[in-house]
Amino acid sequence: MDNQVPVVIVTGASRGLGRGIALRLADLGYSVAINYAGNAAAAAETAALCDKKRILPAQKFLPVKADVGSGADRAALVERTLGEFGRIDALVNNAGVGPGTRADITEASPAVFREVMSTNLEGPYFLTQAVANYWLKEKPAPLLRRGFVVVFNTSISALTASLNRGEYCVSKAGLSMGAKLWALRLAGEGIQVFELRPGIMATDMTAGVKGKYDAMIASGGVPMKRWGTPEDVGFAVGAILSGDFPYSTGEIIYVDGGLHLPGL
Repeated sequence: MDNQVPVVIVTGASRGLGRGIALRLADLGYSVAINYAGNAAAAAETAALCDKKRILPAQKFLPVKADVGSGADRAALVERTLGEFGRIDALVNNAGVGPGTRADITEASPAVFREVMSTNLEGPYFLTQAVANYWLKEKPAPLLRRGFVVVFNTSISALTASLNRGEYCVSKAGLSMGAKLWALRLAGEGIQVFELRPGIMATDMTAGVKGKYDAMIASGGVPMKRWGTPEDVGFAVGAILSGDFPYSTGEIIYVDGGLHLPGL
């Protein structure tokens, strides 16, 4: 165990945006706890891809199974990360799910609502609590340039309404407030908190509605005229953890090609 390499937990890192984040962190010399909920093969693939990008012999990339919607699993994720790596320097709350079936809000299911809220809102909110309490109680010396960091990956859906996946929008809007709350609570402790808002991203979650978003992008709905990628989000997280925002916390950083910009 080498305590001179910063350690980052990335939730939902087996595929999609989480994998893009993990790969960028490997590029920058971090060790990564690659959290996944069920797809062990995909998590192992992420670890192997990260290993190919390592720049330091002491970097480690370890898949850690945990459902962030479960309190017991969240505790186990923190405990195993500390046991395997010896420390935690940053938490990237990336894991998220959409409704299994999209439905108009007049027909939405309470069970689906609770499932989405458990993973997208309760999970990151209380995982942050667990990691923050470790920092506050144990007071480890940080290895990141500006101290410890929490990143919440929300969505453009925190701002824009989609009537056929209302539970997802509500979860991301709630998480945006969670990011503000944690930023206020931790600022005086020297811990920075940031919110990323990805836009239309090329991941498994959007594969089923690719045609809709292709048409939207082609018609100018995204000013930069392309899909977002996991690499785009990885670069944003890398910039934050590199410490280049020393006097910022609670900031919302859009990774959406300008989708959020009002225009006539």
